[in-house]
Amino acid sequence: MNIVTAEEAVSVVRSGDRVVLHHACAEPQTLVEALLARKDELQGVLLFAGFPVGPCRYAHPEFNGHFRLSTYMVGAPTRRAVAEGRADYIPIRLRDIPRMFKPGEAFVPDVALIQVSPPDKDGRVNLGVSVDYSLAAARAARTVIAEINGQMPRIQGSGFLRLEEIDLAVEVSRPLLEIPPPAVGPVEERIGRHIAELISDGSTIQIGIGAIPTAVLQFLSGKNDLGVHSGSIPDGVAELMQRGVITNKNKPLHRGRTITTVLLGSRFLFEYAEANPSIELHPVFFTHNEEVIARHRGIISINSALEVDITGQVNAESMNGVQVAGAGGAPGFVRGALNAEGGRSIVAMTSTARSGTISKIVPQLTVVTTPRYDVQLVVTEYGVANLQDRTLRQRADALIAIAHPAFREWLQDSAAYRRLAGLA
Repeated sequence: MNIVTAEEAVSVVRSGDRVVLHHACAEPQTLVEALLARKDELQGVLLFAGFPVGPCRYAHPEFNGHFRLSTYMVGAPTRRAVAEGRADYIPIRLRDIPRMFKPGEAFVPDVALIQVSPPDKDGRVNLGVSVDYSLAAARAARTVIAEINGQMPRIQGSGFLRLEEIDLAVEVSRPLLEIPPPAVGPVEERIGRHIAELISDGSTIQIGIGAIPTAVLQFLSGKNDLGVHSGSIPDGVAELMQRGVITNKNKPLHRGRTITTVLLGSRFLFEYAEANPSIELHPVFFTHNEEVIARHRGIISINSALEVDITGQVNAESMNGVQVAGAGGAPGFVRGALNAEGGRSIVAMTSTARSGTISKIVPQLTVVTTPRYDVQLVVTEYGVANLQDRTLRQRADALIAIAHPAFREWLQDSAAYRRLAGLA
């Protein structure tokens, strides 16, 4: 491993190369800035990046033709680029991403840009707050460039690399990208309360980020001995661990430890997780493996949605033909929870969008992220609809009952409902 400047490190990137960026809060900011500064020298560099946290300048119009982003998770900083055809969305399950990096597959990386902790006495660095697909990318790339950040925490688990696995390194000290806790309103609180009532003492949960997951975590403070096996964790998980609500003592796997693949939160979460033996990060092919998830008796998966149609199909990806999010890890956790003894799968969403002007329970979907036979419980602020083993008409009636009252008659008058009810 050679220590060089950021400019020297990214000079190895050539036009047409495929470059994988470390994920989410672990994105190597110094290396990305140096790479973007080479804009006028490079053409057709293909970037792969996941959940957008920072400014994602590489998706801005001025970089069109020089860099092209592919991502499995569209977010606010990248939606315009995808909508305008300057970036690409890949519909893929999160657990399958490492497969893309293998020889002969879709995105064999020439370069991996990662961010790591300083080395320990044994010469190992740590991928810190994000292991996900980045460990696989680092082991598949022709050239591995590491941003060694004195502020990157060392997290227990699988995210270790030996110095000899790194080709070039840049030494920095700068704060990580952060996701502050979202504001929780009264609607999210009502949803959080409904979901909390479905969670028993000793349950293992999977939860994401956003206002609804934050609200759920707020209403779990009275529970006992919860466990966590999740794709990501926010600040609220660390808070419940500090308070002794999450102990992981009943988990069949990794007893006593919260398992995830990425930390999506603030400096509070990063500092709590640093060298904490009760938190481990592992690659997505383990955390999102349906068979692994199903071994957690009584696991409860909690995932969000953009729309649910009256038969129970879930759309978590696009609105009006515009890609706004992605499937992410939900498919694996939904299926894993359903296969677990006593497991439950919950789809949670507000009943309306755009300040109450449109219903998120709709007659029919054009994009389906989770098929209806995998959907068990749907929760809005108006209650819980249990769809498991129900007929299509029973499902429709249950979902209309938790739609916003202003849209229930519209749903009942829809052609899709009238067909189910034998009225068409």
